Amino acid sequence: MASVYHSFLGLVFLSLYFIHSTSTSHVYIVYLGLNNIQDPILTSNYHLQLLSNVVPSQQDARKSMLYSYKHSFSGFSAKINSTQAATLARMDRVISVFKSRILRLHTTRSWDFMGLHLDPIGDQETPLQLRHGDNTIVALFDTGVWPESKSFHEEPNMHPIPKTWRGKCVKGQDFDPKTSCNLKLIGARYYLKGYEQEHGPLNTTVTSEYRSSRDANGHGTHTASTAVGSTVKKASFLGIGLGTARGGAPRARLAVYKVCWEDGRCNEADILAAFDDAIHDGVDVISASFGLPPPLVPFYESSSDIGSFHAMQKGISVIFSAGNSGPDPALVQNVAPWSTCVAASSIDRNFLTKILVDNSLSFTGESLNTEHIEATLVGARTYFRGGICRPSRWINNDASGTVILCFSAPGAVQIQEAEVAAWVANATGLIFVDSPTRQYVDADIIPTIRVDIIQGTKMNRYLSQNMSSLPKVHIFPSKTVIKQSPAPIVAEFSSRGPSSTSPDILKPDISAPGISILAAWPPGIPPTSTNIDKRSVDWNFLSGTSMSCPHVSGIVALVKSLHPDWSPAAIRSALMTTAYNRDTNHDSILSAGTNEESNFFDIGAGHVNPLKAIDPGLVYDLKADDYVLFLCNNGYTEDQIKRIISLSPGVNVNCPKGRKSNTNLNYPSITVSSLESMITVKRTVRNVGGRKSSVYIARIVCPHGVEVTVWPRILFFSYFRDEISYYVSFKPQKMSQGRYDYGEIVWSDGYHTVRSPLAVCVNTATPAATAIDDSSQAFDQLLPLAAGTASS
Repeated sequence: MASVYHSFLGLVFLSLYFIHSTSTSHVYIVYLGLNNIQDPILTSNYHLQLLSNVVPSQQDARKSMLYSYKHSFSGFSAKINSTQAATLARMDRVISVFKSRILRLHTTRSWDFMGLHLDPIGDQETPLQLRHGDNTIVALFDTGVWPESKSFHEEPNMHPIPKTWRGKCVKGQDFDPKTSCNLKLIGARYYLKGYEQEHGPLNTTVTSEYRSSRDANGHGTHTASTAVGSTVKKASFLGIGLGTARGGAPRARLAVYKVCWEDGRCNEADILAAFDDAIHDGVDVISASFGLPPPLVPFYESSSDIGSFHAMQKGISVIFSAGNSGPDPALVQNVAPWSTCVAASSIDRNFLTKILVDNSLSFTGESLNTEHIEATLVGARTYFRGGICRPSRWINNDASGTVILCFSAPGAVQIQEAEVAAWVANATGLIFVDSPTRQYVDADIIPTIRVDIIQGTKMNRYLSQNMSSLPKVHIFPSKTVIKQSPAPIVAEFSSRGPSSTSPDILKPDISAPGISILAAWPPGIPPTSTNIDKRSVDWNFLSGTSMSCPHVSGIVALVKSLHPDWSPAAIRSALMTTAYNRDTNHDSILSAGTNEESNFFDIGAGHVNPLKAIDPGLVYDLKADDYVLFLCNNGYTEDQIKRIISLSPGVNVNCPKGRKSNTNLNYPSITVSSLESMITVKRTVRNVGGRKSSVYIARIVCPHGVEVTVWPRILFFSYFRDEISYYVSFKPQKMSQGRYDYGEIVWSDGYHTVRSPLAVCVNTATPAATAIDDSSQAFDQLLPLAAGTASS
């Protein structure tokens, strides 16, 4: 009886849960592919008609719909329940229906470090950065912009806005298009509907947010300044890092699409609306420093992947950040092959800070310290339980007049936690000890000097030996030094490959500066973005792949300005094949977090080289048609693909049965995720060098345990033959199980060097099968014994 009662009660609760789950509404995105109607009004009416099939009336459909994506592709977002979403997903012409998720932001010397100097090169009268870019428009998908920043003032003698521009500056709170927009900042839009459905109406009286394109976070201003900021002399953070600031393409135009808000959250429904507008507005490059951590969703359920695919079809390059989940492998984000994914690395600039203890022991750390500090040095155990520097461990002691020595271990303490803990304890400063691979500086709420574990241990030992009299410590103002440490080094936080959804495509693609980057900042926002920080600055330091992404966006704008007919794939190829993998000491680039040589899953094809990318010699190109097999492999049906791609005449869509390798996609790199026996891969290159008649010869560096053969080894280009295919065979030469090894194919004509990374996972050993066979034999041997025992 009790079991029946409990079963009945379980059914009741299950029914109540089902009713609740089906009645609870969420924002869903309904994706329909290409916009074949070509009329925005008719497209929106069609969307309303479609939505009316699952809601009581067309009036209800209008109320529940947030956006109609009607310009660059077809789809809409609406607040509906899961039952209605499932019904829509079964309808003809609907490609996918998915919940709108929340994406997160991936939070000047760099251009000189990469060779884009403001001094003329050779017989040039004007530097490269200041000669090109007027004809390119870069869209920033971020938290908006602070239009008064000098980074967004017009460059001298700017040409009129390109006639291809169809966008606009939208008026909003504290944002007047007449005073905010100019020949530099030519467009500004903001998107709130998805965000407000998730978080409620935006309350600008409680928060410092603006219902407009004005930036209340700082992230958007910083990334926009990095990508296309105008030239500004004497830029610095409170005197530190003094120099001339500018973006990668200072003369390029900026269009801002505010899709992320003060809390760093970005709603997918808003992001897809921004893609729809930006493509229609006529931008050339889209820069987006946000993402969604793994597990990664299918491409047809991602607003970023859908939007960037349609942008690619219109010739627009989309640049994403790789994410800040390093150094563990396979956590890279934004892995679609039609967009560019950027890792983060360091530059050759440090902010050295001298520490003197009892006028006898000298140490050197890094910080953004602007003052001379004289205090008493104490260990963390004096103020924090167990010596763990977290605010919750503060034992109500006053640390006034002291500098606290804190270690990142025990307890895996983050530097931000230690800063708050020291601030709560009213300390004068903080010395934070961490691994040397995690030594990079950003703005701090309390003077914070980072030292490595070796120096920290010596300091701690000195404290232990002098417990009777606390030592005095002097901390001196930081000094900016350049070219005194090897660079680049891959950032410890930068997300690594391989891609968890398409391991046969190398991701990230490229690396760029993303550590301690100085760029524009809204003066009304503290540099640490905390209420306890009362400072006001016009320039700020930030680190993250969010910072490396706009570096590449600026370079792409420069390349696009010089080569307006190049496709997004050709531009990405130029960046990848000209990248370098040696640091300033000519050693292999190190990977922070492991302190070992970086591989292609850490840094992509290498560190970006803007001057070389302008003239790559050869490029690996891709058209929309070329992604058919990739889409087949990722769950698209033939009918869906026909409704997504503007297919060229004569191109048929035939998805093979079973999943095939994506290795034959004409990517600038070759990744083989499982090499069990010999395979052959095809690649096609086009000559874009100045000389039409050229001869390229291949040089091969084989991955360990892999025989690599290239045929033909010599490519002859002429006026009548600017595109040639070649074949690469990979043959395993060792027993291995799931281990990646790396090599390269380098084509050279004596002037250009076209380098393609090789990442090959030899998978010829099967110890699991052997173990099963051994256990089977052992089981067979035991059977007679077991039978004998039973009979006795």
